[in-house]
Amino acid sequence: MNHVLKGVLCALLSGAAGCSMFSGSDKAADDAVVCAPCEAVEDVSSACKLKNLVHPDSRNWSTLFDFALSNADFERGVWYIDEKGRLTAEKDQAIWTQKAYENFILDLEYSCAPAANSGVLIYATDTTNWIPNTVEVQVQDDMNHHWDKVADTWRNGGLFGHYAPKVRNVRPAGEWNRMTITAMGQKIKVAVNGEITVDANLADWKDAKKNPDGSDIPSWLSKPWCDMPTKGRIGLQGKHGKATIFFRSIRIKEL
Repeated sequence: MNHVLKGVLCALLSGAAGCSMFSGSDKAADDAVVCAPCEAVEDVSSACKLKNLVHPDSRNWSTLFDFALSNADFERGVWYIDEKGRLTAEKDQAIWTQKAYENFILDLEYSCAPAANSGVLIYATDTTNWIPNTVEVQVQDDMNHHWDKVADTWRNGGLFGHYAPKVRNVRPAGEWNRMTITAMGQKIKVAVNGEITVDANLADWKDAKKNPDGSDIPSWLSKPWCDMPTKGRIGLQGKHGKATIFFRSIRIKEL
């Protein structure tokens, strides 16, 4: 296969992500979906396989929040879009969609300040008492020593308190990460930076105190996931402690 044809095939497979708050591009985020140099290999499908498949081309999808945040529920003054087009918060309060979603793919990018701890919240049925009434996909600066001793189920890209990520691949604080969440009923799949971190079935969580592998669930997560509704609002957790979190390119496709 000649080099020109390999390059064309690789570009078609890659489907690079849009980046800025609602559109645009950024090399660091695109690295999550761009394959190894295709001219260096004979098998394009092998070179480009996983990193081009786990994240979709979401550029033409609906934005989760509009630019004015008019379709969001949040405390005014807490969440805002900064001068760089990033969605961020001043306090540890969540921002929520006004609409409830079921069966969807959510694609987004995030950047952690040092020691940041946040989350993408799905299936929320109570946005006031959301902690036991959502599934939280963890966002965290795992590289910071502040989190050295936390449980594996607290790690970036996992399901907080319930499911440790299959890989730990969050980028250093200040760099952009890409996350794709596919929610189909009780089946949840998460990809971070080109790798699958979660492939889970909520039906397996039949106990509120123990995970299926026998590890402990934090006491404040008091409901078994097998009974959780699979339709709810989507949210983002705000600034935790003194560490800021930034989001952009937040897009959704309903299935």
